[in-house]
Amino acid sequence: MSDKTERKGMERRRFIKRGMQATLAVSLGGVAVASFMKSYAGEMVWQIDPFKCVQCGRCADECVMMPSAVKCVHAYALCGYCDLCGGYLKPNANERSTAAENQLCPTAAIKRKFIEDPYFEYEIDEELCIGCAKCVAGCTSFGNGSLHLQIRHDRCKNCNECAIARVCPADAITRVPANQPYLIKGDFTAAGDKAKKDTSRMSDNN
Repeated sequence: MSDKTERKGMERRRFIKRGMQATLAVSLGGVAVASFMKSYAGEMVWQIDPFKCVQCGRCADECVMMPSAVKCVHAYALCGYCDLCGGYLKPNANERSTAAENQLCPTAAIKRKFIEDPYFEYEIDEELCIGCAKCVAGCTSFGNGSLHLQIRHDRCKNCNECAIARVCPADAITRVPANQPYLIKGDFTAAGDKAKKDTSRMSDNN
């Protein structure tokens, strides 16, 4: 492959990734605005810390909503766009295909789309997602951890005592401000890197 062709492929992948990031931001942003408009100043809502979550499966079973208000979200900035995706394919899959018997998700809520060799894009169909975290466990164990769970506030009833938080073995569900209701993993990573750099600069200055 020539350098020109390789650069063109990289640019295409970068464009696609940015587009998917924008889609996620618009989707979550719209729900965040709706949640904020319905909330009083200073109101808190429930959310999952993706770095504490242990993918126990209780989010699918314990939520008072049916299906659960917990959904898988995809931090595209962290995704490797892998052909062999641990969040999509069963560990013992016969082949890397969209056949139902090869998919890890029990409701086929993850859509796999070929981009260009060897890259594939994965998108969550939230209407089908039940919050079981099987894809999150696979992505965390065998991938970059770009798939993670979040409580969607267009579905959540914001109970005084969250039924899932009560049984969460990792205490991963906590209260966050209603005007900042989502803890997206890519944002966490970026914020963490910035904090480290700022701390380093402060140390240097001292």
